[in-house]
Order: sequence, then structure tokens, then C-alpha cells
Amino acid sequence: MRGLPRAPLRESPLARFCLVAYVLLVAYASLYPLVGWRVPGGSAFAFLAAPWPRYVTAFDLVANFLGYLPYGLLCALVLRPRLAAGGSTLLAALSAAALSLTLEALQSLLPARIPSNLDVVANITGATCGGLAGVGLAPGLLGGGPLRRLRDATLVPGVATDFGLTLLGLWLFAQLNPATLLFGTGDLRDLLAGSGERHAATLFVSTEAVTAAANLVAVALLASVMARPQAPLLRLVAGLIGIALLVKTLAFAILMRAEHVLAWLTPGAQLGLALGAVLALAALRLSRTARLALAAVLLMAATVLVNLSPPNPYFAATLKVWEQGHFLNFNGLTHIVSAAWPFAALTYLVYLATSRLRDLLR
Repeated sequence: MRGLPRAPLRESPLARFCLVAYVLLVAYASLYPLVGWRVPGGSAFAFLAAPWPRYVTAFDLVANFLGYLPYGLLCALVLRPRLAAGGSTLLAALSAAALSLTLEALQSLLPARIPSNLDVVANITGATCGGLAGVGLAPGLLGGGPLRRLRDATLVPGVATDFGLTLLGLWLFAQLNPATLLFGTGDLRDLLAGSGERHAATLFVSTEAVTAAANLVAVALLASVMARPQAPLLRLVAGLIGIALLVKTLAFAILMRAEHVLAWLTPGAQLGLALGAVLALAALRLSRTARLALAAVLLMAATVLVNLSPPNPYFAATLKVWEQGHFLNFNGLTHIVSAAWPFAALTYLVYLATSRLRDLLR
């Protein structure tokens, strides 16, 4: 007896958005801190013919492998509806090679970075494994699998929703930076020439509480405008916030010893979570237009507050570990995502509001 025919693989704008975002993240992490550009004395590709690096750590190899694993997976998901499994994997590996070679060559222009042929090998290997994983996951993600059915049942169809999901993914990624306030994004002080005057540390608890509450409500409202009317909205929002808290805990688990993984749960964070949960329950009952407007206002207010907040007095010394050594590039990456996220989210909210207005005027 023949099995049921497989559902056709549908192209995924979400996979394309995630792939573009991931390429930008990889490029930024590879070239961080992007200062001191110079013209190399020889060819920018001279590292390819150089001997294997004398000092190689397992951390560097694993980091390069894992760094390109998602790239290969996303690339395969983008290509699979149009190409066969073998072609998708091969093109994912070849494009990863081109990307890795380009970024390694650009590293020769930066005094703080050292290009390596071994890094290229690890990158291509990671992308190839990711491509194989993407090919294997494609039927479930792009066909009629449970995740596809869940998305169709709970989220509004369309490219706007896919872009919103990408934004939420980047928001979760930003939570990996332990230096930020809970859910706090948009801190531009380190990116500007002058950091400005900060308020006294005694205001930290109230500042973090308001920041966490405002961002929690704003993210809940942002997620709500992508959900279908019949979707279990409260469960979806609770799951999103729960994942964000797990990500924050993971960041501290990597940075600190096991007994300090909840160091982020400061008095201000606890108050902000409680206040934000109560306000979100009320705000989710508003009309769609009101939710869009309130989310934008809260994001702007929280961003201003983050840039006026005092230093975190609870684990300031511990954060020096995050800003040095193996975490240097990752720290810069999470910081730039965190700094840019509220402005991208505001642009998205404005787009949704204007689209809604155009629909009403028709």
C-alpha cells in the first residue's frame, strides 16, 4: 500500500528574512569592532596559502562551526522549494564558502582580527551540516508538518507576519546580552561619542521595573497583532515571554557559575515582570489600532528610559568577563541587535498602522 503523497514544499518569506538577518549578524560578528581599517601589505587572500594556525583552541573551532550551522540550515530552507535536496545542500555550502572567504579577507584589513584558513574550513563544514539538517527539516517546516499547521492556525498569513516573527526572533537574541536591563533595548550610549549624564544608582530598581514592564507589554502587543482572532493569544504571549526569560537565564548560565544563573532576577526585574503581566492582560483587550499605537508609545518611552538608566549595581563586576576574552565578538553582536531593535520594531508598527489605514480608506 502506497503512503500518502507528501505536501508540496512552499516558499517561506520567514526563512528568507531570517537568512538575510543572519548574514548581517555573521558579517558584523566577523568584522567587529570595525575600527582601524588599513590596507594590507600583500594579498587579502594570502591566509589561504598560510600554514595551519599554530595556536588553535576547541572553542574557536566549535564557535566557527556553530556560527555557520544556522546559515546552512536557513539557506537550504530558502532553496529547497526550487532545488533538489542535493542541490540545496551544495549551494548552501558554496555560498557559505563565498561568504566566509569574503569576510576572512576583509579581516586582513582590521588590525584586531586575524584571518585563518582553518576558520574557513570550520565555517564550510558547519554550513554543510546545517544544509543537510535544513533539507531534512524542509518537509515538516515548508510542507504540511505540525509547525506549518500551527502557524496557519494561529497566525495571520502574509509577508508582514513573517517579518514580525523575524523581529521577535531578534528580540529573543538580544536577551542573550546580560549587560542590558531585563527586556531593555535601544541603549545607544556606547555607540555615541558622548554617553551623557546618568542618574544616581538609587533609581536603578524603579528604572528597571518600568523598563521591563513597558517592554513586556509592547512585545505582547506586537505579537498580538500577528495572531488570528481565534488563536490562544494569552498562551502564545506567555510562551514568548517564557522563552525570553529562559534565554536570559542561559546567558547567565554561560557567564556565571550555576548558583548565580538567576542573578538577572533583581528586585526591579521582579517588579517589572509582575507589573507588565497585569498591564499586558488589560492592553491585549484593546482594539488592533489601539494596540499598535500603545506598543509604539511604550517602545519609545522604554528606549528613552534605558538611555537614562544608571549602571547595574547588582553584577557590574561580573560583566567584565562578558566584555573580554571569548565573549568579545558576541558581546558586540548582541549589543548592536539590542540597540537597533526598538527602532526596527517602531518602523514595523508604523507600517502595520499605515496598512490598516489604507484598508479602511478603500
